[in-house]
Amino acid sequence: MMDFKINLQLFAGEKTEKATPRRREEARKKGQVAKSNELITVTVLTLSLLALQSWIPAMMRAFNELFRQVFTYTRSDLTLEKTANLIIEVIITMAKMAGPVLLIALAAGYAANVLQIGFLFTTEPLKFDLKRLSPVRGLQRIFSKRAVAELIKSLLKICLVGYIAFSFLNTQLPNFVVLMGLPIAASLKTIGSISFAASWRVMAVLFILAAADYGYQVYEYEQSLKMSKQEIKEEYKTIEGDPFLKAKIKERQRQLATRRMMQEVPKATVVITNPTHIAVALKYENEMSAPLVVAKGQDLIASRIREVAAANQVAVVENKSLAWLLFKRVEIGMHIPADLYKAVAEVIAYVYRLKKRV
Repeated sequence: MMDFKINLQLFAGEKTEKATPRRREEARKKGQVAKSNELITVTVLTLSLLALQSWIPAMMRAFNELFRQVFTYTRSDLTLEKTANLIIEVIITMAKMAGPVLLIALAAGYAANVLQIGFLFTTEPLKFDLKRLSPVRGLQRIFSKRAVAELIKSLLKICLVGYIAFSFLNTQLPNFVVLMGLPIAASLKTIGSISFAASWRVMAVLFILAAADYGYQVYEYEQSLKMSKQEIKEEYKTIEGDPFLKAKIKERQRQLATRRMMQEVPKATVVITNPTHIAVALKYENEMSAPLVVAKGQDLIASRIREVAAANQVAVVENKSLAWLLFKRVEIGMHIPADLYKAVAEVIAYVYRLKKRV
């Protein structure tokens, strides 16, 4: 039989993990966000079309008034000053007619951007980068998966829009035939109604395509941000620090704390043990409100506390239950609780009697 061995290191570089918040924040700072330009375009076209449909009666009145004023002038009236005033008036009228629609289109584009990605201002995409001039990278972009998807999307959009517009206009052919017998105003109104009806049908199709494109853009964005397990480990090290170094620092801190604690053992009044696993050193002086725990430990540290106590002639008393209670309930540098006063007082009294006897 063949012996197959799988080297898990081969998969360490695969981008299979979701992006971390830090990775997402860095991508956003660079201007890399999930955004559908199709959705922006459809929003602008829809609101512009709606504004245009509502504003057309006012535009027609403004046109009528403008042409009425223009045709009141005769050749002899068109002096240089009057011609300049007429041009200015035409410009102002055109601005009044087109201004509201353009402002609505501008606001729609801004709103569509903000609703997708929030407020974002970055100059990162504007920075000069020689890599963007590379022909190889240009060819990679042209023949990339994204470029193919954009091509398919454009072809699908052209076919659907063309089919919807042609199908609707084909049903309106009888209305076009009778236009020749109608007055100009009625003909224009009929053409406008048919045009807007066709436009709204096209907008509905474009909106469906834009929604699908937005979903695709979000999917592509999430895929592009995916990280490998190794990248997540490196990021964790960058944020939290090297775990090995942190462990070394904690070990050093424990050593310093133990050393300081051992320096307090010779000043203790008594060391209470249980007898080998736990040791608690207590200090009591007349001005103290209650005995103070100056050192405690288990196993090796407990053994070291007993050794230091014996070397400095500090009394060591065995009391299993009291040693355990003190170890569990009282931290170093804290006074003992009131419910242990009696038990500790008996131990300290015993130590005082022992010292007097000695």
